[in-house]
Amino acid sequence: MADPLVLLAERAAAAMAAIDPDGGSPDPVVRPSTHADAQINGALALAKRLNRPPREVAEALVGALEVDDLCLPPEIAGPGFVNLQLRDDALAAMLVDLSGPRRGVQPATDTATVVVDYSAPNVAKEMHVGHLRSTIIGDALARMLGFLGHHVIRQNHLGDWGTPFGMLIEQLATSGSTAEASVADLNAFYRQARATFDADAGFAERSRARVVALQGGDAESLALWRQLVAASESYFSDAYRRLEVTLTDDDYAGESTYNALLDPMVADLEAKGLVVVDDGALCAYPPGFTGRDGEPLALIVRKADGGYGYAATDLAALRYRIEELGADDLLYVVGAPQHDHLAMVFAVATQAGWLTPPRRAEHIAFGSVLGPDGKMFRTRTGDTVRLADLVDEAVERAAQLVAEKSPELDPATAADVASALGIGAIKYADLASDRVKDYVFDWDRMLAFTGNTAPYLQYAHARMCSILAKAEPGDLEAATPGAVRITEGAEHDLALALLGFDAAVHAACDRRSPHRLCTYLHDLATTYTTFYEACPVLRAFDDDLRRSRLALCSLTAGVLATGLDLLGIRAPDRV
Repeated sequence: MADPLVLLAERAAAAMAAIDPDGGSPDPVVRPSTHADAQINGALALAKRLNRPPREVAEALVGALEVDDLCLPPEIAGPGFVNLQLRDDALAAMLVDLSGPRRGVQPATDTATVVVDYSAPNVAKEMHVGHLRSTIIGDALARMLGFLGHHVIRQNHLGDWGTPFGMLIEQLATSGSTAEASVADLNAFYRQARATFDADAGFAERSRARVVALQGGDAESLALWRQLVAASESYFSDAYRRLEVTLTDDDYAGESTYNALLDPMVADLEAKGLVVVDDGALCAYPPGFTGRDGEPLALIVRKADGGYGYAATDLAALRYRIEELGADDLLYVVGAPQHDHLAMVFAVATQAGWLTPPRRAEHIAFGSVLGPDGKMFRTRTGDTVRLADLVDEAVERAAQLVAEKSPELDPATAADVASALGIGAIKYADLASDRVKDYVFDWDRMLAFTGNTAPYLQYAHARMCSILAKAEPGDLEAATPGAVRITEGAEHDLALALLGFDAAVHAACDRRSPHRLCTYLHDLATTYTTFYEACPVLRAFDDDLRRSRLALCSLTAGVLATGLDLLGIRAPDRV
């Protein structure tokens, strides 16, 4: 069942077309109002087009509207607004579609193969807070796209190739250590290699030779490199499991994946006349990109020394994703500072004929994570915050809250709830704000049981589950969506909020904006709180009313849990 506001918009469009059969009428604006469930604002624009008084057009619109099955008689307000109040029985009937696992969310009408590029840490380096946003936002989008029926291909574009690996391989070779032991503390391993490189000229020379050997297919260098990659991937996979994201080992597609595709990709660009040699380097100059001096901006496809940089890898990856993976849409969940680079890559791919309509590539940009001081989020000593430390602290802080709020929980349940609350708090704080903006990482705010936070939503869900657990078995069995009968304003508002889930999921997915789903879920939870306070459930005065309200509780718990799951957040039954 579609959102009631969508249904009303369709009916309003049909009515306006009847008034203006020439087809020039504007699309009606149907939105919630403080005075009614919905308000049609299109009569004013139509009156101007038809050169008729607005209230006269509004009266004609009311006469042409066919909404008796959905609404009470429409009312005209102000200069020509049409207010609509949905009928209680119509709302109750619509709720039946929310009982299934999809909770009333309709699949996308035009499904596509969507490649989502996200997370992308560097091999032999610790994951840190800088990887947080790409991982969380990308995972939420991948979940929502899959839920709507799209074929989602996750791509974790690891930094696993290039000049630094000569230094890292040489450090591994000379240290006599295993890759597993070396990546146990990736930051220390990398710092030690860098320090040796800077202090020991012989080590530096051997490191440069290692790069050439690695790229040339030297067996020993490749074997050491594979050890580093395998050990790092194991570390990354553990981090993803702890963070409860859906990336798996099958999703790793590092820069090295495209090595064999670089020469053919460059040959294609050369054959199409899209690259030129400039100061020894092979460069593309897509139109519309200029530097501060106004000169055309170059995308360096091949360096003067014959090596390839990440621009070439990105071009080869894009081409591969279209031609081999069959991508219709490509989403790059990458920080905002990469805007110009990705725009140039997309422009060159378009010139080359790889990225052509209806195929699309989108940069899903996001802002930075800031500390309470408004600066980049760091430790007290000024170091980058390790992702593992962040997760540990989140769970520890959540465990303290659980111990205070629910001391009766057994240790295993308490630990599981603490994990759900801590991880959920991190994710929701990131997703709840518009992704293009910076946000402040504030432990007290994100772990609060009030406000627009994951713990608030999780606690609301747990309260609903508690009510259902206390119900008599007979009442619970009879509390189906078909049992709902709406008699109070708070019940009406909750039903209307529940029916908005479909539109919220589609809007969040289509606009690549998970915060829209967060806003919906928070509004739903607050609407439920009002219902709970105004409408006794277990103490309702008759069986039918009690079962009706239990059904509303069950539906709300289901929608809330499904919505949180689409964000990658668990909704425990107890908090």
